[in-house]
Amino acid sequence: MSLILYGHHFSSYTQKVLVALYENALPFDFRCVGPDQPEHTQQWRQHAPLRKFPVLVDGARSVAETSIIIEYLQLHHAGPQRLIPDDPRAALDVRFMDRCFDLHVMDAAQHAVDGALSGDDRKRAEGLARSADKLERVYGWLEPQLAGHNWAVGNEFTLADCAAAPSLFYADWVHRIGDGYPTLRAYRARLLARASFARAVDEARYFRPYFPLGAPDRD
Repeated sequence: MSLILYGHHFSSYTQKVLVALYENALPFDFRCVGPDQPEHTQQWRQHAPLRKFPVLVDGARSVAETSIIIEYLQLHHAGPQRLIPDDPRAALDVRFMDRCFDLHVMDAAQHAVDGALSGDDRKRAEGLARSADKLERVYGWLEPQLAGHNWAVGNEFTLADCAAAPSLFYADWVHRIGDGYPTLRAYRARLLARASFARAVDEARYFRPYFPLGAPDRD
């Protein structure tokens, strides 16, 4: 039985897992969760009691939470691209950066999205301001952190880069990465050029008009 991934192409967390799957050319069946696919939504609910996606289904086992899904893939469906290093100290650095991109970039950008989705102008402005404050802080921290190497942790593409790709992609839409962060801007450009993430971005283009803040005419 092939792997099944329930999610949505425009979801940053779904894209994070898609990047990992594409990096190792793993065969899987993608099932989009949404109003146009009620049968997929019903199946997803059976595998996701917490009502979160993405969820990976491997036979009788359901795996939730993106970082855990990617680690699970390496344990049970390993490919040539090792996304978590074997060395425990190096793996700790990768996991740390993975959490930073999820918690301090992805989640920070979400404040603006949630504010826009509310339909309330005050909440929209508050969400944008909160996102800008948090993102500016993390951009400043990431700039020297990324200096001197190609990827998030050294020169090998890892779990951390799977997280960084969609988080920086959408964060830059919410609060532009300014010219004062050339290292971070170059890193985001390298992520967009990576075949695995470029594929995930292309698959989601159809949904850009639905971005609640208005998608920029780039990327």
